[in-house]
Amino acid sequence: MTESMEEGLLDRSSLRKESWQFHVTANVILSSSVAACGYFAYGFASGYPSPAQLGIMDELGLSIAEYSVFASIMTLGGMIGALISGKVADVFGRRVTMWLLDLFFILGWCSITFGKRVWWLDSGRLLMGVGAGIQLYVAPIYISEVTPKNIRGCFVAAAAFTLTLGFSLSYYIGNNMSWRTLALVGAIPCFIQVLGVFFIPESPRWLSKIGLEKEVEASLQRLRGENADISTEAAEIKDFTETVQQHSGSKFMELFSRKYARPLIVGTGLMALVQFGGSSAISSFASSIFRAAGYSAESASRVIAVLQIPFAAMSIILTEKAGRRLLMMLTSAGACLGCLLAALGFLFEDYHRSAELTSSMVFTGILLFSISSTMGMGGTPWIIMSEILPINIKGSAGSLTTLVNCFTSWLVGYTFNFLFQWNAAGIFFLFAFFCGSVVVFVAMLVPETKGRTLEEIQASMTVLQ
Repeated sequence: MTESMEEGLLDRSSLRKESWQFHVTANVILSSSVAACGYFAYGFASGYPSPAQLGIMDELGLSIAEYSVFASIMTLGGMIGALISGKVADVFGRRVTMWLLDLFFILGWCSITFGKRVWWLDSGRLLMGVGAGIQLYVAPIYISEVTPKNIRGCFVAAAAFTLTLGFSLSYYIGNNMSWRTLALVGAIPCFIQVLGVFFIPESPRWLSKIGLEKEVEASLQRLRGENADISTEAAEIKDFTETVQQHSGSKFMELFSRKYARPLIVGTGLMALVQFGGSSAISSFASSIFRAAGYSAESASRVIAVLQIPFAAMSIILTEKAGRRLLMMLTSAGACLGCLLAALGFLFEDYHRSAELTSSMVFTGILLFSISSTMGMGGTPWIIMSEILPINIKGSAGSLTTLVNCFTSWLVGYTFNFLFQWNAAGIFFLFAFFCGSVVVFVAMLVPETKGRTLEEIQASMTVLQ
């Protein structure tokens, strides 16, 4: 029964595989752009503590420890947001969820802008973290559900690219304005998204899940164009949704049953391995790493910030041209090499080798790691996550996957400084091991999703009973 059901789904998909191909429409671009505003807001919020540090500490008289709490508490909020993101998106839909995350961001920025005490700022940062946790789930999910299969990866990667733009913008303009004004600027993309959501359609996959068949066709028609024949795509979405719901229960613990083992392992495994590979820790503490290596933190950070933008733009093209698997393996291998270079640089320092050699190797290693992370290792797991989770468990599994990402990010970020002071070379050798593990993990477990419909991908990974 299991094999015949899965084969039936795949056979129907293969018969339709070439029967519908769609071009980019204005509504697809608009929908993806509106969802990307949340990425931009998250990137801006992530970069905010760096340029705002001196102004906030001077005006409010904060210690280093107090400011560290302000900067890091956003990760705690992200875990809270991750816990509720899937349920909210499943119950209220993707569009309402975007409004909710904007509310958290706007309240957070207002708390920081008008804050007179440190707890105002901490509360604002925590609220923005909740919004960020929701954003990390709903944006890639929504974009993958509204874009055609032949351009889906490009659009999710392009949206994630705006996170890099937001981060870089906050860094550069933050040095030329007060921290309160910078906080007001950070709220602008949230207001743009609030307005933009009025003009975009709801996800047809979510509409199908709640049984609104006419609305599914209306949404697809808006997305694919007035003259497009959407009957085949609508039928495929309906068939798959009905099939998985017939073979599913409603209990949360069913998420851990055998039939969903592969998508759950792939989703959570990628998130955990990438974070254990130092993805968030290195970007957060790059300045202190450069200073420890005897390199100018300011000049090195500027070089990396500038170079990340073109390489992030390249990832948009490579996601569809090279495919998710190859891009993930190549960039993870590059990150592994970067960590090895940094580890060897600090190892030479321990043996009192040339200080110039140490600084050069560490800078080159961190640069290679940052480029590799930006090109694919950092963003591709979110694309894969948005594609492999079946619609009936997407909310709970997506929340769990996002929670794993936020928790491992916090864990590595919290312990990094202690481990770095204890053994700088050792922590980078450990990062290199996990980056290398990503290559093996992808080669063994992660399917190629390029050019396949969501229904094809999910049917091939789910053991229906």
